[in-house]
Amino acid sequence: MTDNHPQFQQPAHGPKHKKDLTRRKVVVAGAGAAVAVGAAGTLAASGAFASETGTAASASSTSTAAEACYRLTSETTEGPYYIDADKIRRDITEDKEGIPLTLQLKVIDSETCKPVANAAVDIWHCDALGIYSGYESLSTGGGGGGGSAPTDAPSGTPSGTPTGEPPSGAPSGGTGGGGHEEPTDDERYLRGTWRTDKHGQVTFRTIFPGWYRGRTVHIHTKVHVDGTWTDAGYEGGHTCHTGQFFFDEEAVLASAEVEPYSTSTTERTTLTEDTIYDQSGTTGGLLKLKYNKKNIAKGVIGSITMGVDPDTTNDGTSL
Repeated sequence: MTDNHPQFQQPAHGPKHKKDLTRRKVVVAGAGAAVAVGAAGTLAASGAFASETGTAASASSTSTAAEACYRLTSETTEGPYYIDADKIRRDITEDKEGIPLTLQLKVIDSETCKPVANAAVDIWHCDALGIYSGYESLSTGGGGGGGSAPTDAPSGTPSGTPTGEPPSGAPSGGTGGGGHEEPTDDERYLRGTWRTDKHGQVTFRTIFPGWYRGRTVHIHTKVHVDGTWTDAGYEGGHTCHTGQFFFDEEAVLASAEVEPYSTSTTERTTLTEDTIYDQSGTTGGLLKLKYNKKNIAKGVIGSITMGVDPDTTNDGTSL
């Protein structure tokens, strides 16, 4: 489901990558944008958005208390399948089947511990069978398609011995830096961008991601700051954080028993086997999860506070 407001519907464009500048033609949510709940997560997944209204007082009292200071959240590769600000919305589900996931995020300055307000936060991830929108032909997922699946590392490495000088800006290592792929289709499900409120909070509604060859279950994110929000949109600024969110093994194993996840034929990479997650818990992007242990299909709430440095540029393309 997408937002009902016509101004939220943006034309699809290919990604424009700039290391020190991010440009977003987005529409501001307006005065009706509700205050998101705290990162601790106290809502039922089915009513998270409805419950956001009317919580300003409690959120305000929380913000006056001493903020818990978080270490700088780990930076990771952007991965090959980022599309710049294609959908300005909090509900990114569209018609994708899967376990409902309410993602509650808070962004703070890791040095001052103060909330980072008015930031543009992107999230994107694969569907229940490991397929990314915009790249369906490249990410055949875990449904027995038999093709190649994304690994978040550059693909298409040439065979033979290279000659001459290496090109500037070439990908380095196996982390995916510089390995962006151009979109192959117009689908944009499970992608969205939204604005943090004055408490640094933003809430998204999506589904629990699936998995694909070589990667554990994860969600990609970017935080953009110092841009300008106007009636016409949000422009300028820079990307201060590029990271990924991760899920504990207990939750992933529970999800694997639920359709359509249970139909996946792809071998799963565990959290400890993943080459991107740095095993540092919350600092590394590990989400705090709440769900009915006997019936995860009812929905999951995932929450995390991200400590960022608003003065730096971390676009995830040179890691």
